[in-house]
Amino acid sequence: MSSQRSTTTDAAWRRLHEAATAPYKKAGNFAWHFARGKLGRDPVFRGLVERGLIGESHQRVVDIGCGQGLFASLLSAMAAMQSRAGHWPSAWPMTPAAADYTGIELMPKDVARAENSIGHLQPAPRFVCADMCTAAMPACDLVVILDVLHYVDHAAQEGVLRRVHGALQPGGRLLLRVGDMASRRGFAISQWVDRTVTRIRGHRVSPTWGRPLTDWMALLQGIGFSVRSMPMSEGTPFANVLLVADRREPA
Repeated sequence: MSSQRSTTTDAAWRRLHEAATAPYKKAGNFAWHFARGKLGRDPVFRGLVERGLIGESHQRVVDIGCGQGLFASLLSAMAAMQSRAGHWPSAWPMTPAAADYTGIELMPKDVARAENSIGHLQPAPRFVCADMCTAAMPACDLVVILDVLHYVDHAAQEGVLRRVHGALQPGGRLLLRVGDMASRRGFAISQWVDRTVTRIRGHRVSPTWGRPLTDWMALLQGIGFSVRSMPMSEGTPFANVLLVADRREPA
């Protein structure tokens, strides 16, 4: 039974990968190959799906540092697969049937690639070219911040997280992936790769500000989140950790 389930979910993930990355062909080879590599090699995307971290009730999504909108494309592909009988594995929790998606991205080139590739999706994703430290943040059920918060200093990190907490509605969740600075070798490798990819994407390499995992968790708890952590760098040499932070309601 477990072998059959694994085969079924592996096949389903391959279909999701194809469906979520195909639209990027319209934006050129770079956009398409980047989407295929990122979705295929980074364990976080499949991890979010298989671990049920994107709930059906998380319909209003804000993606901070969205890049070319790969998470929006994945949400759309998941909704389409769920609408077809027998296509969604029973082992996977359901995700939103239609997500109201807002992506915030500082780099105009990435925003252009997102709009050219998946701007036609329904419901239409919104992409905002703005600094995450100052961009308007709509009321939402789910905020996703993957590998971008270290680009601003510690005070700005706290500012972003406080604004996220304020925008999240009751039952809302933040999915935050960070590097654990306490794991020195893995953190150093991830920073080197991050800088390399930034250059390849045609962006300026900026200083970064990390924290040990314990400090990240303490910060989130102090703001008003209930937090649990899970490793999210399987198959890579990195020290990445996913923080699942649920908005804590006042007593």
